[in-house]
Amino acid sequence: MTVAVLDTGVAYAARGGLLPSPDFAPRTFVKGVDLCAHDAQVLACRGRDEFPEDRNGHGTHVAGTIAEATGNGIGLTGLAYGARTMPVKVLNSHGDGDEETIAKGIRYAAKAGVDIINLSLEFNAGTVAGEIPDIIDALAYAGWRGVLVVGAAGNQAATAVAYPARAAGVLSVGATTEHGCVASFSNQGTRLDVVAPGGGEDAPGLTGDAICHPSPDRGRDIFQLTYRSPTDRRFDYPDGYEGTSMAAPAVSATAALVIAAGVLGSKPRPEAIMGRLEATARDLGPPGADRRYGAGLIDAGAATDPAVPVTPAGV
Repeated sequence: MTVAVLDTGVAYAARGGLLPSPDFAPRTFVKGVDLCAHDAQVLACRGRDEFPEDRNGHGTHVAGTIAEATGNGIGLTGLAYGARTMPVKVLNSHGDGDEETIAKGIRYAAKAGVDIINLSLEFNAGTVAGEIPDIIDALAYAGWRGVLVVGAAGNQAATAVAYPARAAGVLSVGATTEHGCVASFSNQGTRLDVVAPGGGEDAPGLTGDAICHPSPDRGRDIFQLTYRSPTDRRFDYPDGYEGTSMAAPAVSATAALVIAAGVLGSKPRPEAIMGRLEATARDLGPPGADRRYGAGLIDAGAATDPAVPVTPAGV
C-alpha cells in the first residue's frame, strides 16, 4: 500500500546538508514532489522540484506514525511499517501553505495512484468550502480515482470540523488523550468521523464515560523520531507534538492495513474503507456516533480481523 503524506516534506534522503531519518527502511519511499521549492517566510508556496525534503520536522513525525521501521533497534515503529510512503511537500518550513499548492499536491498524489492521502493540515475553522474551491475539486478528483483521503479535524476546540477534513468524502479524525478522553484542542461536530491518539490535555466537563478517565495531569504528547526543532535538525523524540495532525496518520496507517488485509476485497472503494473503520471503532462517549468522538476510537485489530463481519455501511 502507498500512503501520500502531504506535509512539510519528509526526512527521506541525504541531500542539501540534510540527513534521512535512521528509522525509515530504504524501501519505504516512492517518488514524491516538492511544491514549495522556493521556501520562504510567507504563507504561499512557490516553485517545484523532485526533492521533498523536510526542513520543519512535522512531516517526518507524521510519516513516522505511518511507516517507521520495526525490528531495527532504533526508536519507535509505524503502525503500517510495511507500507510505502510518498512525500509531497505542500507546506513550507514554517508549516504554512496555501490552497493552490495543497490542491496541486492532492491531484499529484491521486494521479500517481496512491491508495491513501494523509492531510495533517487544516484551515481556520471559519473557512467555508466556497473559499477553497480548488481543494474541493481536487478532493473530488481523488475520490473519483479511488483514493481514500484522511484529514485532521483541527485543533481550535471548535464546534465544527475544519476544512479540508470537513469536505465530503474525507475521513475526518479528531484526537484523544492517553486518558481515553477527547483532547481539549480537538474540533468537534457532526462531520467528525473517528478519533485516534493525539495527546495533550483532556477536554473539560467529561463525565460518565466508561473509557474516558479525565485527569488533572496533562496527558503525554505523541512521540516519533524527528528533528529536535525546525532549526535543530538532529534527530530526537521532541516534546510538543500533539494534535489532530498526529491522530490522522494513525487512521491512514490503519486504512492501509485494512486494504492490505483484504477484508474488503482487493480493490475496496474509499467509502467501503471508511465504513469499515467506523463500524469497527470503539464507541466512546454516549452510545452511538456523537459530536465529540464520531464513531469512536480507531481499532486496527478489529478493522483488519476477517472474523469481524462487514456491516452494510462498509459494503
